[in-house]
Amino acid sequence: MTAIRNVVLVHGGFVDGSGWQGVYDELTRDGLRVHIVQNPTLSLKDDAAMTRRVLDGLDGPAVLVGHSYGGGVITEAGTHPNVSSLVYIAAFAPDAGESTGTLITMPASPISPPREGFHFLDRDEFAASFAADLPDQVAAFMADSQVPWGVDAVGAPVTDPAWRHKPSWYLVATADRMIPPSAQRWMAERAGATVVEVISSHAVHISQPAAVADLIREAAA
Repeated sequence: MTAIRNVVLVHGGFVDGSGWQGVYDELTRDGLRVHIVQNPTLSLKDDAAMTRRVLDGLDGPAVLVGHSYGGGVITEAGTHPNVSSLVYIAAFAPDAGESTGTLITMPASPISPPREGFHFLDRDEFAASFAADLPDQVAAFMADSQVPWGVDAVGAPVTDPAWRHKPSWYLVATADRMIPPSAQRWMAERAGATVVEVISSHAVHISQPAAVADLIREAAA
């Protein structure tokens, strides 16, 4: 039996919460109450506040889940008393004083230099970097509908990392070209997380929602 009935899903940069639909469908089929945070990704402070607002409204404990930059958000917001555990899905897991930006280690990143305070992914690089295992039409739509990622979201440091206080789980996407799998493993080990590995692109929550849902169920059990 699942002890925790609430799950809160936090998306990353360049995308919105609609990418969680497959995971949502998997979990709600089990009777879990799933809440999706629609972060504006303008600043870490605002995104953490948005996440805490969702947590404030819950009727019990929750598993807090973050993909990509969403890992930084749950690391900052996850000290909330309603959070029982953390799940990182191919995500950044900063320590105190670190930002998502300090953990971006790819030497040939497809992330553009900031323009008017925002980062974008190169449209021609989007599919190969972010969504290599999704249908071409889906990846093209994601590239053309991407959400600008604010420099204050990328560069703001975490204050008190929740993974130092809460149990955590981590899904490593082994074919990820946004966050190197080696970096994912290092962050997961540092956080003391329970780790699973899936052969997938960075968009593992879209391409393999069942595997993502299985890890969330484990954290909720």
